[in-house]
Amino acid sequence: MITSASNTRVKKVAALNQKAKERRQEGKYVVEGVKMFLEAPEEEIEEIYAVEGFQNAACMEKLAGRPFETVSEEVFRKMSDTAAPQGILCVMRQKKYALADLLAAKNPLLMILEDIQDPGNLGTILRTGEGAGIGGVIMSRETADIYNPKTIRSTMGSIYRVPFVYVSSLEETAVQLKAAGIRLFAAHLKGKSWYDGEDYRKGSAFLIGNEGNGLQEETAALADTYIKIPMEGRVESLNAAMASGILMYEAARQRRGG
Repeated sequence: MITSASNTRVKKVAALNQKAKERRQEGKYVVEGVKMFLEAPEEEIEEIYAVEGFQNAACMEKLAGRPFETVSEEVFRKMSDTAAPQGILCVMRQKKYALADLLAAKNPLLMILEDIQDPGNLGTILRTGEGAGIGGVIMSRETADIYNPKTIRSTMGSIYRVPFVYVSSLEETAVQLKAAGIRLFAAHLKGKSWYDGEDYRKGSAFLIGNEGNGLQEETAALADTYIKIPMEGRVESLNAAMASGILMYEAARQRRGG
C-alpha cells in the first residue's frame, strides 16, 4: 500500500490531473469514480488506484484478476481532482482518432467547435452528442483540452465512445467535409433561417463558436447556411453547450422521422 504523498507514482497521477502538457507528453489521462471506472474500456486502462478499505461490488468484480494499487486516504486525496473522491481512479491511455474515422458512417452528424474555452461546456457537448447520436466532434487547436479532469467528469463516460479530433485548420477541414458531401451549418446571430427549418437528414455538421465571441467571421463564412435559435426577452444567445444540444437533438428528431 502506498502511504506517502511523495511517492513517484502519486506525483505522476497528480501531474496528469493538473497539467495539460503532462497529459500530451505522456499520452495519458486520469478518470475518477465508480461510473467512469466501470465504463472504462479494458484495453485502455494503464493503472488503477483504490483507497484503503474501498468496497463496491461492481468495481471489485471488474478488479478481480487485475493488478491495482491500494493507497491511504491522505494519498488518494492528493491524487484526486474532486472535492468528494469516490475512492477509485485509473490512468487511461489516450485514444487517437483521425478525421476519416468521423466520416466513416453514412450521412454523419458532426459538431465543429471553434475555441470553446470552458471544459465543462466541452464535456457536456460530448455527452449530449452521444445521446443525440452524433458521429464525432471536430475541434480547433485553441479549444479546451478534452482530457482536462473537468471535461472528463462532464462527459459522464462519453469520452470513451464519441470520436473526436483536433485540427490545425478549420478551413481545410471544411473543404474535406464538403468533399465528403457534408453540409455545414453555422449557429450565428446573422442567421436568416430558423434552426428547425433546415434539413439535417443527410451529412451535416454544426459550427459552434467561442462562448464570449461566437464564431470568427472567416470561420462562419465556411458554412453553407447560417442558422439561428429564436430568442425571447432580452436574451441574445445561449450557452455553447445548450445551443449545441438544441441543434443536435433537432437533427436527431429529423433522422428518427419525427
